[in-house]
Amino acid sequence: MNYDDLDALIRRVDPDRWLSSRFIADESARVDVIALYAFDHELARAPKVASEPLLGEIRLTWWGEVLEEIFEGRPVRRHPTAEALARAVRRHDLPRAPLEAMIQGRYRELDRAPMSTAEAIAWAEATAGQAAAAAARLLDPVQDPAAPRAAGQAWALSVMERNGAGPHLTEAVALALKDARSAPVSPAAFPAVAHAAFARAYADRKELSDLGKRIRLTWAVARGHI
Repeated sequence: MNYDDLDALIRRVDPDRWLSSRFIADESARVDVIALYAFDHELARAPKVASEPLLGEIRLTWWGEVLEEIFEGRPVRRHPTAEALARAVRRHDLPRAPLEAMIQGRYRELDRAPMSTAEAIAWAEATAGQAAAAAARLLDPVQDPAAPRAAGQAWALSVMERNGAGPHLTEAVALALKDARSAPVSPAAFPAVAHAAFARAYADRKELSDLGKRIRLTWAVARGHI
């Protein structure tokens, strides 16, 4: 699987963030952001494809071992996403903590019990929030991670609300969006948060057409505001 394969995968399974990534002008940076999203996709799959929690835990542990290989400078196991993530980390000197947090956040999904509001907020920050912070750091090394993390959190919570998969989260989405807007996101880092422009509509359980999404993204990027 080469970059085009990973890009096609993310376009299919993660269309919102894939659309946001189209606004990354630098091709090599876009490749590396797609690697981050592919990593997040693999983590999200672990609880979904496992027939029992132990198998999901094994999958998440496997990805934790991948991070150990990457950050200890050892050869990385032959897996397209693992190899792409290793290249992204090394090219941009990405920190380990957000990637570790993304793994830890998925352990809550091994418990099939419904999440409370507090659990959903923590889960969203650890998963999509940390992914957005890592992508923003990749695109702009001096970008403060707080606003991107809140933007990713808002988007994840809104998707959960739209899908009716958790507690009522409209207020939590609004608070996360407020936090995301409280600090500037640089033009270079903005594609890491642009998909949060869908959060308000999703929180209201509205579906957006592909054209509608593209218009919202273009307007958000043009203004530098979600």
